Formats: sequence, C-alpha cells, structure tokens
Amino acid sequence: MDIDLRRLRYFVTVAEELSFVRAAERLNMTQPALSRQIRALEDDLGASLLQRGPLGTALTPAGGQLLEDARPLLAASLALQRRVRLASREGHHFTIGFMPGVIVTPIVRQFRALAPEVNVQVLHTAPTDQVDYLLDGRVDVCFVRLPLPVDTFEIVPLFPEPRVAALSDEHPLAQAQIVDIAELTPYSLLQDPGDVPEWRGTDLDATAARSHPEVHRPTSIEQSLEAVASGTGFIVVAAGLADFYRRPDIRYVQLTGVAPRMVALAYAKNRKMPSIDQFAKIVIAALGST
Repeated sequence: MDIDLRRLRYFVTVAEELSFVRAAERLNMTQPALSRQIRALEDDLGASLLQRGPLGTALTPAGGQLLEDARPLLAASLALQRRVRLASREGHHFTIGFMPGVIVTPIVRQFRALAPEVNVQVLHTAPTDQVDYLLDGRVDVCFVRLPLPVDTFEIVPLFPEPRVAALSDEHPLAQAQIVDIAELTPYSLLQDPGDVPEWRGTDLDATAARSHPEVHRPTSIEQSLEAVASGTGFIVVAAGLADFYRRPDIRYVQLTGVAPRMVALAYAKNRKMPSIDQFAKIVIAALGST
C-alpha cells in the first residue's frame, strides 16, 4: 500500500490545529471534504488517527505516531521536488548563501564576470537555516561558521575568526579592552553553553558556572542582543558578526580563553555542478584555505 502524501499533509494540518474547522480554512477546502480525506487515510492505514469529542479533536496514539513520522517525510518530499526543479535549470542559476559579518560582494562580482551566462543570486541565511537551505537546494553553496555535519556536506575551510563577548554598556567589564572567559563565569550566558564550552569548563570557578539558574535563551541574534542590552547576560559571537551588529548600548570586548570559529564554504555532497567548483576556486584564492 502506498500512502497518499496529499492526505498525509491534510492529516498533519488537522493534527497541528486540533480542529477540522481551522484546518479546512488553512487548506482552503470544505470541512466535509477534509473529513472524507482523513477517513480515507485511516482506512488506508487501518487505524484510527483522530478522536472528536465535546472538548475538541485529539490525537489517538496511532495519530501521534503518524504525526511524528509524517513531518520529516513531507519535508523530504518537498526537498526532493525543489532539488529536481533546480536540477532542471542547473547551469543557469546559482544561489549563494551568506551570513552577517562575511563580506562576499567582491567574490560574487568576480564569479559573475567569470560566468556571465549564470544567473547569480545571493541569499541571506541565519545559522539555524543553513543546513536546511543547503540540503533542499535553496542555496547551492553557503558561507558558514563551523561546525556543520561533515558527513552531509563538503567543507572548504577558509579562515579562523576570533570571538568577542557582547556585553551591555553598563556591564562591569564593558570598559575592559580584553576579558578572559573565566572572568565571565559569574554572569549568565544567553546561548547554548555547548557553543562556548570554555565558559563551563573554566578552571576559575566551574562549579559556579554550573550552578547558574536556568535563563531564557533567545532564538535569534537580534533577540539575543536585546537581552544583552537589557543587562540579562552576555553572549559570545564571531568578531565579524560584531562588526555587523554595532549598537550604542552594547560593547564588544576581545576575549581570551576561547577558540576561534572557522569560516568555511559548504555545499551538499549530492550537489554536482560545475558552478560550485568554479566558485570554490575563486573563494579559496580570495580568502585563503587553511
């Protein structure tokens, strides 16, 4: 039996909304038609997926399992469609992902001059989006800060980038020229501690670092900087990122005791196109390979 992906999308929408009315509105279809599609999916699978009751719609255990498995399946289906469409126009379009703090304009201009027949586009990417964009083909290559899953991508290391501490302008250490990571142990780190293992591993006071109360960690650099400016804590960022996000209420202080981040060019191993090789050669010549 083959599962109808269209019905699977309908089910996921109902499961997310837990309402046939709202799901039908999202899908731009009538509620009876949506109900028929869900019943047909249940017949195909031989399992009840949703329960309707006086308090609304709820997932059955089978429905919960299907929702967990369906999301990555549908994402893979969309990625497959996108990659096939991109492959059909390969050689004429080339999309470069970039991130704040890494200047790519001269490299892009050089590539355009080398391959004038290629329609080159540049797309801003957040760190949280880069893996998905590379895998589903929204970008052909991307400038990244390591680490990335090396089994999935071809990685071209370019140069190490020092890191700095972003502090409120009223922070006790804001006027220092250089700060060691150990000096920041008493303060709250507003990012995943795995990004700055030296903060928890400092010899100065590792116990104090581990005893910090849990803090809300923002999900974007903009949110993080707002939290830093308010005095909630600090973050550690690449020096190039600091140059991009200058603001009067935040001080960026040079850090010691933390490893630099490697800037690299990345692309999916399954992306085979001459433009990638051409672009990589230009990047290596311009930025240097380590």
